Amino acid sequence: MRFLAALVAGLIGVAPVMAQQVSTGQGALLRGLDKVNGQVSDMEVGAGGFVELGRLEIALKECRYPAGNPSGDAYAYLTIREKSNETPVYEGWMIASAPALNGLDHARYDVWVMRCKTN
Repeated sequence: MRFLAALVAGLIGVAPVMAQQVSTGQGALLRGLDKVNGQVSDMEVGAGGFVELGRLEIALKECRYPAGNPSGDAYAYLTIREKSNETPVYEGWMIASAPALNGLDHARYDVWVMRCKTN
C-alpha cells in the first residue's frame, strides 16, 4: 500500500506533457468517393465555406495542422448534411492520417481530409 501511495505521489509531481502547437489553415483539400459509380472527387473548401458531393453538403468550420509543418497531419472540423435534411449525418473532427477513426458513416458516400490549405 505504501508503494502505491509513493507511486501516486511521484506521478502527481510529474510535469504535464506539452501539447503540440498547431496552426490554422485557410481551408482544406477533401476527397470524396461515390460508392455507387466509383467516382472520386477532390474538393477544395475554404474555412467557413461548403462544397457539394452528390446529395451531400460538406461545410468546413476549421482545419488545423502541426505548426511549422503544413504537410503534416490535418484535422478538419466538418459538418456534413444531405441536401434534403437539416440534421447532419456527420459533425466533428476528421483526421487525415486516420479517416476511419472518426469517419463518415454513409451508405453511398465516403469523405476524407487530405490536407489543410495554407495560402
